[in-house]
Amino acid sequence: MSDTTINSDSPSWTDVACQHAQAVTNSKLPIIEPFRIKSVDPIQARTRPERIEFLEQCHGNLFLLPADAVLIDLLTDSGTGAMSSEQWAALMRGDESYAGAKSYQRFEQAVQDILGLPHVVPTHQGRAAESLLFKILVQAGDVVPNNTHFDTTRANVEAMGAIALDLPCDALADTRSNEPFKGNMDLNALEVVLADDRQHVPLVMMTLTNNAGGGQPASLDNLRGVRALCDAYAVPLYIDACRFAENAWLQHLRDPDVAGLSVADLVKHAFSLADGCTMSAKKDGLANIGGFLALRDAELAESARRVMVVTEGFPTYGGLAGRDLDAVAQGLHEVIDEDYLGYRISSIRYVCERLDARGIPVVRPYGGHAVFLDAARFLPHVQAAQYPGQALAIELYVEGGIRSCEIGSVMLAQVNSETGEEIPAAQELVRLAIPRRTYTQSHMDYVIEIIDRVWQRREQIGGVGIHSEPPVLRHFGARFHPLPQSNPVSA
Repeated sequence: MSDTTINSDSPSWTDVACQHAQAVTNSKLPIIEPFRIKSVDPIQARTRPERIEFLEQCHGNLFLLPADAVLIDLLTDSGTGAMSSEQWAALMRGDESYAGAKSYQRFEQAVQDILGLPHVVPTHQGRAAESLLFKILVQAGDVVPNNTHFDTTRANVEAMGAIALDLPCDALADTRSNEPFKGNMDLNALEVVLADDRQHVPLVMMTLTNNAGGGQPASLDNLRGVRALCDAYAVPLYIDACRFAENAWLQHLRDPDVAGLSVADLVKHAFSLADGCTMSAKKDGLANIGGFLALRDAELAESARRVMVVTEGFPTYGGLAGRDLDAVAQGLHEVIDEDYLGYRISSIRYVCERLDARGIPVVRPYGGHAVFLDAARFLPHVQAAQYPGQALAIELYVEGGIRSCEIGSVMLAQVNSETGEEIPAAQELVRLAIPRRTYTQSHMDYVIEIIDRVWQRREQIGGVGIHSEPPVLRHFGARFHPLPQSNPVSA
């Protein structure tokens, strides 16, 4: 046994650790998931002929695919994530009392603590909260400005006979721009609308993050600017809060003026500017179902409760089981955890950067909940009237069993009221929405390789036509057929 004398010149463990840290400062560690897997849900890889047969059966509409025909399901991040062990424990605490349950009290307290809005009306999901708000505030002939309405928000506005007006900032139009806050609202355009038609503007909305525009964040300064205009014209401001935590994290990363603030503080700052919010807790509530309408005005909240009791349920459960209210309450606390947010956004950045490095057209900079492919640049030979986003989404499924979602002229085209002609969407995108805490880094590597395979044969891909469609939210139920490629592109 050796006898080693410790003297004052011997390094301490701290000294050694510091030396090791300096040695790896310039190395880039792989992204690791900040959780361990305790339960698994098997997925099955279908053969290419099987996938083509499924595609025939669903008439080219990926919403109509059976889930077991999909290998990697990136159709949406809404309600598709994995819950934590604490959320599963919260389910067991669920109080299923019809009225005044303890689960509601915990749910209400979580919303109040995190968002700072006092009056909380639970709903079964976000579109129900939108419907409540617009039934109370919006009338036929009104105009509702937004940075960009998403599909159900637009549908609920239009169901009231009102106009859903998108006022995105100029930078959003360029998918190659690296402007940090492309989710901002155009303040000049908003002021014109308010000055010209204030009497027909019942509210202004901000969608955080801007989903239809590529998951891009809005800055705190822009929110303050919108609030100032709303104050000047006495118009309330509401937030579509589906991805509020991701928006705050991207503010933290990209705005040096707020970099010192925590996500929790940034969230409170943002919502202090709002009169209320609608929320799908299936996104940044980290739950599989649920939503809410949160308000400052007590009388408005009472009006909402009177409307919702007819369709959603008693105001303290809002169409949800008590266990679901508890799962949302826990999820709202977990979603503002910065380790979780850092991992989530890094994982999305990882995919975007690797696709971009291969020349594959993605929306830049990386956003929050999804990777967005620019289908117009991916398939430049496919015209908007041939729905390049849908065509590309179909090919991703055929090639590798990946289900994604078109966000372009299928979902967002408008109709000219005078001519009846379809007005294409501003952008033709394919969204690969990443369910929260569900897929690993190897799944993301697989997605990258499948997209690259489709990219390599892009010249052979033609457009699609619509065979039949429902009158509202057509992307959920439309039937498509392939079109012959009229202008083949040489490789």
